[in-house]
Amino acid sequence: MLTLTEKLVFPLAVVLSLYLSYITFGRMWAIIQHGQGELNWKAVPRRIGVGLWALFLQDGIIRRRTVTSIFHYFIAWGFIFYLLVNTFDVVAGYVPDFHPFGTGLPGNLYRLLADVFSVSVIVGMTYFLVRRFLVHAPALAYRENVKLHPKAKEGIPRDSLIVGLFILFHVGGRFLAASFRVAQEGGDAWQPFAQWFARTFLAGLSPSALVVGEHVFWWFALGLILAFLPYFPYSKHAHLFMGPINWVTRPERPALGALDPIDFEDESIEQFGAAKLTDLPKTQVFDAFACIMCNRCQESCPAYLTGKELSPAALEINKRYYTKEHFASLAQGQDEVPLLEYALSESALWACTTCGACVDVCPVGNEPMFDIMEMRRNQVLMEGAFPHQLRNAFNGMARVGNPWSTSEDRLAWTEKLDFHVPTVEENPDFDVLYWVGCAGAFDPDGQKQARSIATILHKAGVNFAILGNLETCTGDAARRAGSEDIFYELARGNIETLKEVGAEDKLIITGCPHCMHTIGKEYKALGGDFRVMHYTEYVDRLRQEGRISWQESLQGTVTFHDPCYLGRHNGVFDAPRDLVTSVGFKLVEMEHHGRNSFCCGAGGAQFWKEEEPGTIAVSVKRYEEARDTQAEILAVACPFCFRMLSDANNQAEGNMQVKDIAQLIAEALE
Repeated sequence: MLTLTEKLVFPLAVVLSLYLSYITFGRMWAIIQHGQGELNWKAVPRRIGVGLWALFLQDGIIRRRTVTSIFHYFIAWGFIFYLLVNTFDVVAGYVPDFHPFGTGLPGNLYRLLADVFSVSVIVGMTYFLVRRFLVHAPALAYRENVKLHPKAKEGIPRDSLIVGLFILFHVGGRFLAASFRVAQEGGDAWQPFAQWFARTFLAGLSPSALVVGEHVFWWFALGLILAFLPYFPYSKHAHLFMGPINWVTRPERPALGALDPIDFEDESIEQFGAAKLTDLPKTQVFDAFACIMCNRCQESCPAYLTGKELSPAALEINKRYYTKEHFASLAQGQDEVPLLEYALSESALWACTTCGACVDVCPVGNEPMFDIMEMRRNQVLMEGAFPHQLRNAFNGMARVGNPWSTSEDRLAWTEKLDFHVPTVEENPDFDVLYWVGCAGAFDPDGQKQARSIATILHKAGVNFAILGNLETCTGDAARRAGSEDIFYELARGNIETLKEVGAEDKLIITGCPHCMHTIGKEYKALGGDFRVMHYTEYVDRLRQEGRISWQESLQGTVTFHDPCYLGRHNGVFDAPRDLVTSVGFKLVEMEHHGRNSFCCGAGGAQFWKEEEPGTIAVSVKRYEEARDTQAEILAVACPFCFRMLSDANNQAEGNMQVKDIAQLIAEALE
């Protein structure tokens, strides 16, 4: 198809484009390499399927923004198919009468798909341009109190327009080239859209004009790729390939929110946590290049939705625009600007509840929550700067082993029971170790849960024991607040204690999802491999095995609040619901439930500090959603959720009963 001159010019254009791309892509990769640790390349061979899933199915984005997601599929699938289309178009330019996949059915189907995907991309991209620039979709905006990089406010729409027009013009140009070709051939039923366009708009053109048109738009379509390729690393369109790579190289975590430990025995470490971009692990530097800027994480964040300064989307976008502004210097390892100067505000840093919603919802595998944890570590361990209310909790955990800072007997909660709760000293041959937790030992609401769990175990005839005063805080709150040193000491002490009492070979159950998560998923990195189960899972198993049954059926409607660290972090959704319905209650779901549940506001050490300024408390917003179901009982399965939602109920002078599921089960056993 191409003339001799064109055949000579095109390779030169390709070489120039690849040379410039080598420079820009090389700088992008160099920036990532200046991050800490290594990308998880070992996992790539067995994660190819995960990467392909992320590429073709967009990690299930359709579960939110259904209409927008459908249009995104139009673009994504079309653009993926265009990798093949563009390759064949280049070959067709050099090989006379080239027919991809031949002239039979395979070739016909190829042309049909190319035609359909061309139109789907044009329609999809038009939708997104209208959505951003004419409709001004609220989901793409940021509140004024959210820190946004100075160049991001104008840069985001500009970059979106550049990417949008590139896709629209590239695919549109190729569609026009195909239409001119169809017009020369007199029609092609396997390219219905191109045939319609040719017959409608090109019918009166001369043969020579049709040839010129095909050449012009061939160059226009492929020339846009060559021009855009070096710009790719600067644009948000980089997510097209960075997203799948991010999926296959991300860390392997035992649970969604499991943090990596700091090795305090390594005396060569000079920086704890992240003060600058390059202090972050490589995978978190990578996140900034993989970000779509779709704001799905923002619209899932309880801090943002209650008016706080935190937006996980803005965090990734700010990182991205910082790298764009300092592309060349960062590639050389020059990074002196603190993250708190451009990435997010200090108020935003301490507003995170570590609920994991941002990590769970991201279609390209970004983990902004972990950026915040690394920055908190720097503030606490390197700067000694943290909300003053946390000092009491830190001191309590460090000195007396609990954030309540009390020296009370950890067995005091058992005094109101009409049976004896054995300790490991009294029953060293236990089958189940009940980890009570600090809330169960010291908090009035937590004690209600603890007594109910003990009652269920006792009536089911379970051979169990507790640690009693041998138990100390797991360190969850210290770790989420950035005080990794306190967590480290508490974890090592607990691991030693659990090994001494033989818990490695036994089942540990707990009423606190935070304790379950920390002991079961995070102690492994420190040498503590324990089998930990939430009490709802264990009691539901007892029910299924016929080891426990209800003496009466309870009546009423219940709505269940999924604790973040039970549900989203560890995937326990069914057992609590099965228990609620098994005792006779009718279950009604809140708008946000299961994987999409809304936080109670206690996580991330928020329980131990004043909530950051916003428009409404996280707990109140969650309570209002529960109240809207008109259920009689708001059921919980976490002592911290219990306290937060009970306080919200009392504040609202509501008539709902807030109860732990363990209380409901214990009542059914009476």
